Amino acid sequence: MALDQDTLNQFLDVVKRYVAERLVPLEEQVAEQDFIPEDVIEEMKEMGLFGLSIPQEFGGLGLSMSEEVAIIQEMGYTSPVFRSVFGTNVGIGSQGIIMDGTAEQKEKYLPLMASGELIGSFALTEPEAGSDAGAVITSAVHDGDSYVINGTKRFITNAPRAGVFTVMARTGTREEGSRGVSAFLVDADLVGISLGKPDKKMGQKGAHTCDVIFDNVRVPKDALIGGVEGKGFKTAMKVLDRGRLHISALSVGIAKRLIDESLSYATQRKQFGQHISSFQLIQGMLATSQTDYYAGKCMVEQTASAYDAAGSNSMNAAACKLFCTEMVGRVADSAVQIHGGSGYVSEYCVERFYRDVRLFRLYEGTSQIQQLVIAKQMIKAHQD
Repeated sequence: MALDQDTLNQFLDVVKRYVAERLVPLEEQVAEQDFIPEDVIEEMKEMGLFGLSIPQEFGGLGLSMSEEVAIIQEMGYTSPVFRSVFGTNVGIGSQGIIMDGTAEQKEKYLPLMASGELIGSFALTEPEAGSDAGAVITSAVHDGDSYVINGTKRFITNAPRAGVFTVMARTGTREEGSRGVSAFLVDADLVGISLGKPDKKMGQKGAHTCDVIFDNVRVPKDALIGGVEGKGFKTAMKVLDRGRLHISALSVGIAKRLIDESLSYATQRKQFGQHISSFQLIQGMLATSQTDYYAGKCMVEQTASAYDAAGSNSMNAAACKLFCTEMVGRVADSAVQIHGGSGYVSEYCVERFYRDVRLFRLYEGTSQIQQLVIAKQMIKAHQD
């Protein structure tokens, strides 16, 4: 545990109050303007949210996995766009450096990420490579003391704000598949990097993604994470294991918000002369949502505790991601149903959350990819 229990409880209380008093009132404004106010981002920097998982020696809070999921559950009680602005620094933007980076790479990037001065983005997905991460075609050709990178990355979270990209690029042949993929730290201001137009998404307004195009981008040899070629895919998978627990915790937090919104509405709304909370079919939806939420919460906290004790378990991380992201979709659907016609209009936040949570079943590995990970691990364990 990075923090003693009293300090953790105090931090959780600060985050909970910040979410309720500062972020929830801003949700509608951010969704309409597709923009998070800069003063809010500065406040989150001051709170240390950008450095939750970055080791204390580099200026972060160095939270354990269990502590991180506790904080992220609290952040889940508001629009996920607020978490998204610092989420890449906590997860996929920094973890490759933390797990496999050289001492020099850690010293250069992690303190700036922990403070929020530098935003890190994770550039894996391509137009022809998403779920099949080993099919990356972006190339990194060794040329003297440099590598020259060419290719396009797609749907890259926080790309418009990023100061550095963790880029998965092929240093080997296509026939080598995932074994030919390497990971690079590419500063965003290098010549040859350009951004595509911002993606117009179904939900999560205020969280920005776009294409990142690399056109003969020359990076120094020491930009190779860990200084070793062919380890990029393994780095990506380790990063995603932790990221999947993070997204699972976020899904749990949002489910709690949706249940509370549904309870509030059901105990106030009247039909046929009585509150709809007295109707057994409404009670059934509430009870199922609460059961789903509790199951997801238990899964995430148990898996996070095991992660802290023994390291990553890909099967259990995938099981959490699969269940919790599907679960929050069901809870959101029930929330809209409980609200009736009101749930379909933007006056009520359940309409926005219904759209926002749909993404969770897609990024950091689709639900179908999680199923494959789980099944392969099961079969392997059975055969060993």
